Amino acid sequence: MDHQQLLDYVPDKTLLEDKVVLITGASDGIGRAIAKAYAQHGATVVLLSKTIKKLEAVYDEITQMGAPEPAIYPLHLEGATVNDYEKMAEIIAEQLGKLDGIVLNAGWLPAYTPLKYYDVEMWSKVLTTNLHANFLILKSCLPLLEKSADAAVLFSSHAATEAYNGGYGVAKAGSDALLQIMAEEYADKPFIRVNGIDTGPVRTHLRTYHFPGEDPETLAKPEALVGPYLYFMGADAGRKTGQIIRFERLPGNATWKGAS
Repeated sequence: MDHQQLLDYVPDKTLLEDKVVLITGASDGIGRAIAKAYAQHGATVVLLSKTIKKLEAVYDEITQMGAPEPAIYPLHLEGATVNDYEKMAEIIAEQLGKLDGIVLNAGWLPAYTPLKYYDVEMWSKVLTTNLHANFLILKSCLPLLEKSADAAVLFSSHAATEAYNGGYGVAKAGSDALLQIMAEEYADKPFIRVNGIDTGPVRTHLRTYHFPGEDPETLAKPEALVGPYLYFMGADAGRKTGQIIRFERLPGNATWKGAS
């Protein structure tokens, strides 16, 4: 599929039926849009973020749609330990019985700062949240994914190696490397589909925070980009793995063709 076909992708409503998918950063922005789209297509989604109130709001939106009841898992990636992630995987296995997919979407960019002035403690927190946490989630959940008949991992990628991106840019580049390494390691048996999506700038709180002078109406809403996330999570993607799809800035009036 080319980029436009991915944006226009509208699968059958049963695409993710009976699947369990963990989504990080699910309380807002792209994560919230993904969670609702997956639930609409039959998945039981595990909503992970640090803010319980926001997670509860997404939970309510999904249940009101008549979709499978989601699970809420509050976790602060910055301070979580190896044991916290192992416990998370255990609880998913005990309460939901399996795990078929993960969307590593959570991200944190505190400030654009020259390396010369980059606070060392902030550097550590940014690397932990945007990179190390992804590794720990995968490490704890791989035994579950290996048992799935059609497992998939999706990274929310971001090409951010320009000046002043600091730790965030380094972490995102590291996540792209993690993606490629995992895709190669799971290219055969057991096969796990591993891909990345870079949405380009979208209308999120994080974007508004860093670009207060930008008219948010000129940016696409996160819901306009759920097509590629659906495609690579579902069986239609087959054995396509190791890809990072990058989108240019979409217009503010962009919509997904499957939107009701």
